[in-house]
Amino acid sequence: MASKKKLTHIAIIMDGNGRWAQKRGLRRIDGHRAGSQTVKKIAKECIKSGVKFLTLYAFSTENWRRPKSEVNGLMKMLSEFIRTEKEEFIKNGIRLLVSGETDKLPDYLQKDISGMIKESENNTRLVINIALNYGSRNEIINAVKNIASDVKKNKLSLKNINDDVFKKYLYNGDILPDPDLLIRTSGELRISNFLLWQIAYTELYFTKTPWPDFSPAHLRKAIDTFYKRNRRFGGLKNK
Repeated sequence: MASKKKLTHIAIIMDGNGRWAQKRGLRRIDGHRAGSQTVKKIAKECIKSGVKFLTLYAFSTENWRRPKSEVNGLMKMLSEFIRTEKEEFIKNGIRLLVSGETDKLPDYLQKDISGMIKESENNTRLVINIALNYGSRNEIINAVKNIASDVKKNKLSLKNINDDVFKKYLYNGDILPDPDLLIRTSGELRISNFLLWQIAYTELYFTKTPWPDFSPAHLRKAIDTFYKRNRRFGGLKNK
């Protein structure tokens, strides 16, 4: 039987920007710019489809290993995107969140992020959560450290630690539900240290389409696939 649970949260590994650009004789940063336009299209389609949460993997803790010129260009592009799209986000009722170690980002980008988070905090139509300087193993380790600290300070009892409590120590864990659907573009078949705790029962969808070419039609196809699946959550098949 197809899934009866409403699709509330989609997470996307936006892969393929650089390869898309190289195939066209463009700079890798041009691929990232094309990908930023895809973000706008997919956000609008999520609103049309009734999706309430969209998490986008924008920059991992491992991405610092890329050439410095590309990293600097990407940081400036993210800053520019936030500033130029702020008015449109607010008008469309979109709330911005960021998950990751933001204190290690450039100061100007931190300022843009904090400003946008503050200005959009009351919006409820769609929450866009950007995974930025994000690594799931780091997220889990930091959660464990903070739990241990609170236990030591007698703010938390060991016997009260469960899934729900642990989740609140993750990035934006008190706001974001676990993803129902995880999409990875550009043909790679791995998770790449993304939301390892949160995707325990998430449906996975892989496509060879690179992120700059990922259209609203591609998203609708992924959503249709989700609703055709039988989600048992460890139980028996629905009758």
